[in-house]
Amino acid sequence: MDLTEEYRNKLVTAEEAVKSIRSGDRIFLAINSSAPFTLIDALWERHDELENVVLGASTLMRPVKVFTEKENNPFGMTSPFLGPVERCAMKIGLPSEYTSFHLSQVDTWVYDVCRPNVAFMQVSPPDENGNMSLGPSGNCIGKYLMETADRIILEVNRQVPYVYGIDGYINASQADYIVEADYMLPPTPQGDFDKTTEEIAANVLREIPDGATLQLGIGLLSSAIGYGLSDRNDLGVFSEMFSPSLMYLMKNGNITNKAKGFHDGISVFSFASGTQEMYEFMDHNKDLLSAPFPYINDARNIAKNNRMISVNSAMSVNLFGETAADCIGFHQQSAVGGQLDYVRGAQWSPGGKSIIALASSFEKNGKRESKIVLDFPLGTPATTPRSDIQYVATEYGIVNLKPLTTRERALALIELAHPDFRDELKDQAKRAGLI
Repeated sequence: MDLTEEYRNKLVTAEEAVKSIRSGDRIFLAINSSAPFTLIDALWERHDELENVVLGASTLMRPVKVFTEKENNPFGMTSPFLGPVERCAMKIGLPSEYTSFHLSQVDTWVYDVCRPNVAFMQVSPPDENGNMSLGPSGNCIGKYLMETADRIILEVNRQVPYVYGIDGYINASQADYIVEADYMLPPTPQGDFDKTTEEIAANVLREIPDGATLQLGIGLLSSAIGYGLSDRNDLGVFSEMFSPSLMYLMKNGNITNKAKGFHDGISVFSFASGTQEMYEFMDHNKDLLSAPFPYINDARNIAKNNRMISVNSAMSVNLFGETAADCIGFHQQSAVGGQLDYVRGAQWSPGGKSIIALASSFEKNGKRESKIVLDFPLGTPATTPRSDIQYVATEYGIVNLKPLTTRERALALIELAHPDFRDELKDQAKRAGLI
C-alpha cells in the first residue's frame, strides 16, 4: 500500500473519528496554536454518551465547550501550563488538575501524569514523502504523545504551516484516523504598548548587546522588547516561543543567528503564537527549526548559546528577590513553565544574562498595589528562588541582584518599586530586620 492510499483509507469525518472515544479514555488535545478545534468540537457533541474522560491541554487559543460548559459535562482536565481556557475549567468546577513541572521535564508529565491513550494532533498537509509537520506548536510535545498513545487522530488543516523540526513530523502510517479541515489558526491578541511597558522595555534593552541570543516570553512587554531591538546586529534565537516580534527582527535583518555558537544560522524554538502573517512566514521556512521542550529548555543546551539573554516576567517580586510568576496565594494562574530553565541556562552561557521584567505596580478595583513586596501572600510558592535570580527590571530601572547581600537586595528592589510604596517598604524591611 503506498502512502497516498494509506492516507485516503484512514480519511474520515470528525464525527466518525471521535466515535472511537470511549468512557474512561485519557485524551491529549493540544498546546497553544496547534489545537485541532474540529476534533475538539466534534468530541463535545458526544458529551451525553461519555463518562470520566480526562483531557490534557495547555493554553488553548479559544474557548471550547469541553472546558466551558458546566452542565452534563463528562470531561476533566489536566495541564502542565494553564491559560484562560484551562482556568475556566477549574472555575466552573470540572475535575481539574495542574501539575507543577519545568517545561524541560514535559516528557515526564506526558508519561507519568497525563498518560494519554488517545492523542489529537493538528498537522500540516503532507509533503511529497507523506510526512506531515506538527505545525507551529505541536512539536514541543508531539514526540512523547506518539510514544504514549495507542490511538492517534490527526486533523490535517490546510492552514497549518509546514514547520521544519527535530522529531517534528508524523506519517499517515502512524495515524489511526485522519480528518481534514481548513480554517485559520486563532491569532494571539496584539495590543498597543503603554508608557510603563515602553519604560520597562527601555531598561531591559540596555542589557542586550549586538550578537545576543534571545529568549523572549509571551505578552506585550516581550513584544515591546523585541521590536525595540531593531537597531541591533547579528542577534540569534533559542527560545521556547517564536513570536511576531522575532519574525519582524528576522525580516529586518537584525536576526542572523550567525554568532550563537549553537545551531548557527537558524532560529530555534518550541512553540509559536502570533498572527496570520507569522504563520505564513513559518511555512517551509528553512531559517526556522522547532524542537521539543526537553531540548529547548534543557539548561545545558541553553548555555551552549553565546550571550544568551533570557527575559521573563513575574506577577510579584519579594525583597529577597524571589519571583512569584505562576501562582499568588492558593490560586494557580499559569505555570512554572520554563522560567527557571532559562534563568539558569542563560547565566551559564558565555556572556549571558537572565532578566525578570515587570511593572512596579498595578491597579485593582481602582486602588494601586505594589508588585514589589516584603513577602508574598500566604500560600504563594516561589517560582524562581533568590539564589538563581540575576537581573530585575521595572519602569524605574534595572539591577543585578546576584552579587548583592540580603540588605543590598532589599534596598535595590525598593528603588525599583513605585514611589508611592517605597517608604512603606523601607519601614517593613526595617521591622523584618532586612535593612
